[in-house]
Amino acid sequence: MSTPALAHAAPHHDAEENKFQLFVQIAMLLAVITGIEIITVYLPFASWLLVTTLVVFSAVKFMFVIFIFMHLRWDKPFCTILFFIGLILASGTMWALLKLFGAAASIPLSSAGMIDGLGLLR
Repeated sequence: MSTPALAHAAPHHDAEENKFQLFVQIAMLLAVITGIEIITVYLPFASWLLVTTLVVFSAVKFMFVIFIFMHLRWDKPFCTILFFIGLILASGTMWALLKLFGAAASIPLSSAGMIDGLGLLR
């Protein structure tokens, strides 16, 4: 009577072990990518190349985290689509806020372009 129960328990245990192994392997890969990012910062390359490399590495790490650790890989496609819609909306909002309140927007107007200190341009 206990034999059929053990037969059903073995595949479930193997699936959990395989998933655990996958999580450990992905964590090690993320640690290696992080180490490469840290080393990349200190390399004497052009800043545009460094920034592009770091953005690509960050995007790869982000995709691994959301699809493996957040289980989007095994979710329904609708949930994944909702996640990316929210991500696009948040990215657009962040871009708009950076454009509105960025460093270029905080430069004061010169006093030569103002009339009587009222802030009106000539």
